[in-house]
Amino acid sequence: MDPIREAHLSEPGLLVIDVAGCDDATAFAFQAAIAQIWGTSIAERATRDAGQPGVRLRMYTDLRQVLEEASSPEPSAT
Repeated sequence: MDPIREAHLSEPGLLVIDVAGCDDATAFAFQAAIAQIWGTSIAERATRDAGQPGVRLRMYTDLRQVLEEASSPEPSAT
């Protein structure tokens, strides 16, 4: 992975998440779970490092942009 530059995190609430998984399906499942909650730039492919097991991908997430369809972790009082 390339190093994270300060320009990637120019404002509070922005995250760069490097994901390592055993395979593409695992890495993309994690990405999909995060993308359901916060605004996230979606990686279209994972990368492989020669001689290393597994795959990697990089996500850019904005914690300030909570998606409306994301459900609250707390049950509603009835």
